[in-house]
Amino acid sequence: MAGEPPVDVVCLGESMVTFLPSRPGRLADVPAFERAIGGAESNVACALAASGHRTRWVGRVGRDGFGDHLVETIGAHGVDVTAVDRDPRRPTGVYFRTAADRATDAHEVVYYRAGSAASAMSPATVPYETVADARVLHLTGITAALSDDCLALMRTLTAPRAGRPLVSFDVNCRPGLWRDGAAGAGPVLLELARRADLVFVGADEAEQAWGLGDPAGIRAALPEPAVLVVKRGADGATVHERTGPGTDTVVHVPAPRVDVVAAVGAGDAFAAGFLSATLRGLDATARLRHGHLLAAAALTVPGDLAAPPRRAHADRLAALAPAAWGTLQLGPGWTGDDQEGRTP
Repeated sequence: MAGEPPVDVVCLGESMVTFLPSRPGRLADVPAFERAIGGAESNVACALAASGHRTRWVGRVGRDGFGDHLVETIGAHGVDVTAVDRDPRRPTGVYFRTAADRATDAHEVVYYRAGSAASAMSPATVPYETVADARVLHLTGITAALSDDCLALMRTLTAPRAGRPLVSFDVNCRPGLWRDGAAGAGPVLLELARRADLVFVGADEAEQAWGLGDPAGIRAALPEPAVLVVKRGADGATVHERTGPGTDTVVHVPAPRVDVVAAVGAGDAFAAGFLSATLRGLDATARLRHGHLLAAAALTVPGDLAAPPRRAHADRLAALAPAAWGTLQLGPGWTGDDQEGRTP
């Protein structure tokens, strides 16, 4: 279509090779790992591409085999990877994790990302033209934690300017990545979130970073974004959408029951579902429900990435009456048509 941007969503950030355990147990006891990919922003790009949107991932990887694997795998998901930079001196980041739920004390993650190629991203290495031709630019707080240069890039990309894409920002507070933990992360993440148009934040991470746990308090601290989505895990999500000066429409949608296989990738998948529905012009309830559905797809597979349901299938579930939505229970394989269940 004439005048239409060539890309729906550009996602910028670090992607890494992840090693998934062959069985449960401590990292010290796991004998073998299966290679996969992980990265909040590339996860969103892949999920959106699988949902029928034109996406581009902008990142930086080493000129090594792991970098080859990332570029080839993300590209195979239908994502444009032509803007990915290759660093001849710095390596591609990798990490290992256990099979345990992230919420338990048994969960272990070990990152080998210090000095990675992605940490060298900066305003000088990422031309603004690589992100400016999209309808949406999706960023996360993880990038800001990687280095001072990465933080400078985030400030450049979120700065007000004429004609900038809609800026989507997932707070993604990871205290372990910040020099001073949550205390160091909080002010920076608040600054970046206030410069965005659409913000995703978990109530638990808002409590960590800002000492705020309820959606109304979070909104009071973030009055600038036109849309604020507060996620509360199994308790659902709430969207605050500005309808006038100082006035919001507030919608809450409970999450469906999910038979969880692995509690990884759900936040990225939620953002992808919400963004997909936003690009399609759907209402707030439908946007939240599509977020929940893609999160459920991620929760019912072992890795970070899951094939989303076909659009007609997701639309049918998102259109359920409130009572029917409240009885929805989703388990492994549900993304195939007519595989969802109901609770009594």
